Amino acid sequence: MRKVAVLAISLAGMMAMGAGKPDDPLTRPIAPDSAKRWLAPQPPVRLHGQTYLVGFGGLNVALIHTSAGLILIDGAVPQAVEDIEVKIRQLGFSIKQVKLILSTEPHFDHAGGIAALARDSGATVIASAPAAAILRQGGGDPEDPQAGWLERFPGVTKLRAVRDGERVRLGDVAVTAHGTPGHTLGSMSWSWKSCEGKDCRTIVFAASLNPIAADGWRFADPAHRRFVDAFRTSFARVKAMPCDMLIASHPRDSDADRLARLAKTSTPHPFADPAACRDYATRAEAALEKTLQE
Repeated sequence: MRKVAVLAISLAGMMAMGAGKPDDPLTRPIAPDSAKRWLAPQPPVRLHGQTYLVGFGGLNVALIHTSAGLILIDGAVPQAVEDIEVKIRQLGFSIKQVKLILSTEPHFDHAGGIAALARDSGATVIASAPAAAILRQGGGDPEDPQAGWLERFPGVTKLRAVRDGERVRLGDVAVTAHGTPGHTLGSMSWSWKSCEGKDCRTIVFAASLNPIAADGWRFADPAHRRFVDAFRTSFARVKAMPCDMLIASHPRDSDADRLARLAKTSTPHPFADPAACRDYATRAEAALEKTLQE
C-alpha cells in the first residue's frame, strides 16, 4: 500500500511541477515548427450574424450557431484543440453543443484536431466521400500531390460522407457542400446564409485551391492530368458561387487588416466583397498555369 501511495504522490507531483497533462494521443503535437506559424494568436470574433471565427492567424476555423446546436468547420492541428475549445467557451458556448464538424480537406493542418474535437463534443464529422476515406485512416494517401510532406494524424471514426451540392441542415441553418478538388481530390468548400436582421449574406468557407506538390511531383506529368482537370473544374465552380463573404481555410493576406477593422466597426463590413470568391479562384488559377509552364 505504501508503494502505491508513494507512486500516486509522485505522479501528482509530476503533474503539479509542469511535467504536463496526461498524454492524450489525439492531441499530440504535429509539425510543431510549421504550427508555430499557423497558430498565431487570434481572439474569437463574431464575423456576421451567428457566424464566428475561432481559429488562428494562419488557420481558419469557423463556428455557426444554429437553433439546434453548433456547427464547426475544420479543426486545425491536434495541439490547437484546447485553444479552439477555450475560444468556443469565451463566446458563451460549450464544445458539447457542437453537433456537426465539417471538413474541408484531409490534411493534418486542417483535420489533425478533428478526432479530438469530435470525441469531446460527440459530433458527427462530415466530408466528401474521398476525404472521408482518408480521414478514417488519419492521412497517408499515397496519391496526394503533397504526400512526401504530409504528417499522419489521429483517425476520425464518426463520419458521414456527402456529395457535391448536398445540403447539410442543423436547426435553422442549411450548409451547402461544394466539391472543390485539386489541392486534394476530396477537398470540399461550404456555404451558408447568415443574417443580421434583414442584412443577409452568403458566406463561403473555401478549401485551399493552392496548386502545390512535394518535390518530384509534377502537375504537368500526363499521369497527373486528373488533378489539373479537377483544379480547373473547381476554379470555375468557385468563381460562379454566390459569395458575399469569404473565409479561406488559410487566411488571405488581407484578412488581418479586415479583422482589425471589424473590431472597430461592421459598417461597412470589412469582409463584404462580392468578388472575393472569384478573385480567390483567379489567383489560384494563375498559380496553376505558372506551375504548369515551369
